[in-house]
Amino acid sequence: MSQNYRQSNIVKALCSFTIVLLLYQNTFSQDIEPRRWSPIPLGTHVLGTGYSYTSGDVFFDPLLQAENVKIKAHSLAVSFAQPFKVGKKMGSISLLVPFSIADWNGLLSGEPAGVNRTGLADPRLRTSVLLAGPPAGNALELQQYKLENPTYTTFGVSLAVTLPLGQYSEDKLLNLGGNRFVFRPQVGMIHYWGKWSFELTSSVFLYTRNPDFFNDADRDQRPTFAIQSHLVKQLRGGSWLSLSAGYGLGGESVINRQPNGDFRSNLLMSASYSFLIAKRQGLKLTYIRSEALQDIGSDTHNFILAWFISF
Repeated sequence: MSQNYRQSNIVKALCSFTIVLLLYQNTFSQDIEPRRWSPIPLGTHVLGTGYSYTSGDVFFDPLLQAENVKIKAHSLAVSFAQPFKVGKKMGSISLLVPFSIADWNGLLSGEPAGVNRTGLADPRLRTSVLLAGPPAGNALELQQYKLENPTYTTFGVSLAVTLPLGQYSEDKLLNLGGNRFVFRPQVGMIHYWGKWSFELTSSVFLYTRNPDFFNDADRDQRPTFAIQSHLVKQLRGGSWLSLSAGYGLGGESVINRQPNGDFRSNLLMSASYSFLIAKRQGLKLTYIRSEALQDIGSDTHNFILAWFISF
């Protein structure tokens, strides 16, 4: 097996750790990420950076008297991923740090109004373990497993934690940070057959309390439940293409212990294309469409370009 062939498969695994920029916490903090359960070979470190452009409509609670609100946002993110071994199981840990420039424009109480925020958004730390599938191994061992098992299924569990380190001000309703922790346990699977794979991931968002919400309020939020699926096709030269769909429901806010009735329901559709540009480098192009199915949420278009390198 050639060195170039092994390096190509390393980078294919790297591109599974996608730069995914979360939709803003003021609308619906859901992502859609193919190949999140693909193992990174032991001994590999992954560094990535990405750019995202978001535009569309945001729908607020009518009590806020904000209408015809549109968002335009430019975001940059840096990520780092590191595999580890748990017994014979394969695991990984990753960190995502986003920076955003966001503009909201619309009508407030019938008058034109606009808001700009520039700064760090909340970073995300995620750790995962594959409970079934290939055992922990380096790039050569993982490739050998795939050659011996052209059809197989992996199962994994993970925990993602959003850290309240982003820009936040209690006297502002719109912020880049949420001033709270978000814990997101996940369970997922990938079924591989030949050059195709199908993925399914379910998760729940659990929010801690924000005691410094707008207008000296205390804000809590009930859990959000989400599911996403992906169909992935391996192409020549280490590239791949995916089509994805996701759905989220819940997330009613509780202000000063009073339920707000602002349930959220969002549908996400996405397409991604990833390809190699060097032995240990790859690019990924992603389009995400978010659509609100309730009166509160967002209808947005999201374009993402991400770059990765292994070392």
